[in-house]
Amino acid sequence: MKIVCFGEIMMRLNPEGYQRFVQAERFEATYAGGEANVAVSLANYGLDASFVTKLPSNPLGESARNAVRHFGVDTKDIVWGGPRLGLYFVEKGASQRASKVVYDRAGSSIACAKRTDFDWAKILKGAKWFHFTGITPALGGELPEICLDALKYCKAHRITVSCDLNYRGKLWTKAEAGRCMAKLVPFVDVLIANEADAADVFGIVGEGSDVENGTLDKKGYVSVAEQLVKRFGCKKVAITLRTSLSAFDNLWAGMLYDAKSAKAFFSTEYKVHIVDRVGGGDSFGGGLVYALATKRGDQASIDFAVAASCLKHSIEHDFNLVTVSEVETLAAGNGTGRVQR
Repeated sequence: MKIVCFGEIMMRLNPEGYQRFVQAERFEATYAGGEANVAVSLANYGLDASFVTKLPSNPLGESARNAVRHFGVDTKDIVWGGPRLGLYFVEKGASQRASKVVYDRAGSSIACAKRTDFDWAKILKGAKWFHFTGITPALGGELPEICLDALKYCKAHRITVSCDLNYRGKLWTKAEAGRCMAKLVPFVDVLIANEADAADVFGIVGEGSDVENGTLDKKGYVSVAEQLVKRFGCKKVAITLRTSLSAFDNLWAGMLYDAKSAKAFFSTEYKVHIVDRVGGGDSFGGGLVYALATKRGDQASIDFAVAASCLKHSIEHDFNLVTVSEVETLAAGNGTGRVQR
């Protein structure tokens, strides 16, 4: 099955260990982006994953391409040109000190992309699934229209579409996100959100939940999913449920709501000790897309997605470098972390 992921890939720079930016004398370089992270997960799970973006024709752009190609992602439809590769800096949090992300992505090649850069009939030929996030249109320029072009093609050719709302307040305002995503989400079959996205982008909240204080009411999120389905017609809505105890320790679970049956399916809740949180939501998305695309059923799909994301929190950098069997083992209840001999 061919799955196409569309968005930006950037160079990630972070200080060594848990140093703060002001302490750093050197930075470690890796590459990642919301949709690229999903593509790597899907390729690791054995699917035909393609990543589409626009990169500068220089060694940094080639390195970013190579980073995903290394894991078996198809990169032949990447568009080349434009001024620069986007950057982002990550300061890993510890204990009660939160992680911080600083973007340096303005004027990147993908942000400067034109609608004419992407031949969606060619790119999506043979594809069964298309994935993007709310980060991509948030980059501005012609990207909202480029996303809409892709979605209209998918709709006309019965290609399943998934989208992670992924609201980023450093990229656009809540009002801007709401106006733009309201035009795109009606084309989405599987909508993914975290505990704050629905509220930030569409003003939809669940009763009994207080995200800032780490209080989540699972029943309230069924209402959120129902409202999203009613407003936009999505077939499924997945919501991640994170209770943050500290920068190191979170409770992590998820819900999948199926519009046809009007049923909600909840995963096991994991207590996660975090090595690297960045990319955790993308690993959930990658696991969910894989499970739904391979027709695992609703309960099995949310179990797989949450288990995959739980494992990602134990891995440095953004890519979720786990196998299907490792995820299945955790989802089946073996989460002791004992040495495998």
